[in-house]
Amino acid sequence: MAPRNETDPADPAGPTDSSAAAPRRAARPRAAAALPPLEPFVSWDFEALRPPRSRSADYNEQRLAARRRLEAIAKHAAKAAPKEVKLEVRTSIHNPFPAVNGGRVERLWAYVTRDKAAKARLRKTLGADLAKDLDQAYKNGYLCVALEADALEVSFRIHQDGWYDGRNLVKRVTAEGVKPLLAILNDLDGYRLQLADWKGEWICGEMGPEKLEEFFKYYEPGEHLLSVQRRWPATEAVRSALLTPEVPPVLVEELQRLLPVFRYAMWSKEADFLFG
Repeated sequence: MAPRNETDPADPAGPTDSSAAAPRRAARPRAAAALPPLEPFVSWDFEALRPPRSRSADYNEQRLAARRRLEAIAKHAAKAAPKEVKLEVRTSIHNPFPAVNGGRVERLWAYVTRDKAAKARLRKTLGADLAKDLDQAYKNGYLCVALEADALEVSFRIHQDGWYDGRNLVKRVTAEGVKPLLAILNDLDGYRLQLADWKGEWICGEMGPEKLEEFFKYYEPGEHLLSVQRRWPATEAVRSALLTPEVPPVLVEELQRLLPVFRYAMWSKEADFLFG
């Protein structure tokens, strides 16, 4: 099912949606040349993730274009962070690869996480054995902008394998109580705190102390994924609202909104609760 005014990606001519074209360099301020341009999404950014296309290498070109759009959003957000917050950007792979994604690409994302120097400090704190494979982005808490066939997502996540950031958060909440974190989360209206795939309702902007205390009764670093996420439906019926040029800058702002919870939860030399 090809989106309106676009050809099937299997056609050598490729998509014809003019919104996929990169903005001309001459029209952009010279000062912004260090960052990739923010381009609007196109329908094939989503449709190339839908089975059976998600399992076909014929759609790698469309997924690569979508990945680059996500990467640009993440890089703009990292660049806009306060000077004392050093961040790096990584992206997921866009091609079906059985050893990594089971031979299908149903989700594309860009990570924003601690930089190499911060990883080195954490590695020194943890020791070589515990810090094994720390360079992998998902083994650190991270900010994320992601696409699925029917959804667009912005989130802060601590993967099960990023247990040290999860433990740092739990220890900090134990030491300080839930009120500091509660204030941060309740500034994030539109988001929800999520525990793995549980159906609990922890809605940012509406939580009281008891609700957040309930979350931490269940959350176990190393066992559960923690996320603070916001998702927009992207089914074909409503997707047009996500294909405008205004959306990528808004996503940069949404990633910036998540920086306070990122900084509160993540281990750093200024927020070292890991073994306290």
